[in-house]
Amino acid sequence: MIQNYEDFCRELNSCGFSMGGGNAKGVFALIDYDWTNQDLLDTPVKWHCGDPEVDPWEWRMRVLEERRDIAYSKVFFRTSGFITRDYYPCFYAVRRKGESFEEVYARGGISHTAKRIYEIVSAGETPLHEIKAVGGFGREDKAQFDKAMVELQMGLFITVTGRQQKKNKHGVEYGWNSTVFATVEDFWKKRGFAIPELDPKESSERIRQQILRLNPLAEEKTIRKFMEGR
Repeated sequence: MIQNYEDFCRELNSCGFSMGGGNAKGVFALIDYDWTNQDLLDTPVKWHCGDPEVDPWEWRMRVLEERRDIAYSKVFFRTSGFITRDYYPCFYAVRRKGESFEEVYARGGISHTAKRIYEIVSAGETPLHEIKAVGGFGREDKAQFDKAMVELQMGLFITVTGRQQKKNKHGVEYGWNSTVFATVEDFWKKRGFAIPELDPKESSERIRQQILRLNPLAEEKTIRKFMEGR
């Protein structure tokens, strides 16, 4: 059983990917329990305890801020997940199939709201509150905005890069941290890695075989949804 952050990073790199929360969703989660039942288990790893060494909620940002080989975002079943550098090109190939953002948008595969967001993020790393401000997204746009943000993450167009404290007009920090986003290409470029072009079918098979190693009981329809982001 994983005892701390270093254990988690080591095991994640061995597995290649994992759901981000404590629910395996029929596929795989390295931490396979959540805060509702963790007190029943004999483990130092505790959700939302605030200790960065043993709190999985803290690990999602630590891997982005401290490492160069792990990505975290809403990539599986419209919720959070981790993908290592070794497997990221496979998922990229399966989901993008060699198409650029412009090509996907031109054929109607991306919403107009997502296009507005992508154009902001493609100019450089941008905190969530600035995406809303620059794009002119108000409270009335919340449902469409949230849907488009997930749409872009699931399509492997943008990804989380870390967090940033909000600042007022005087430069004084306030409130909660804001999640920062970048294009997936910029995220990996900053980490010294260019995503190679792989064959989607070969990549799909590689992911499938790894899922079955991690969870021999995984069902085909769930595997496909996990891989393809549908």
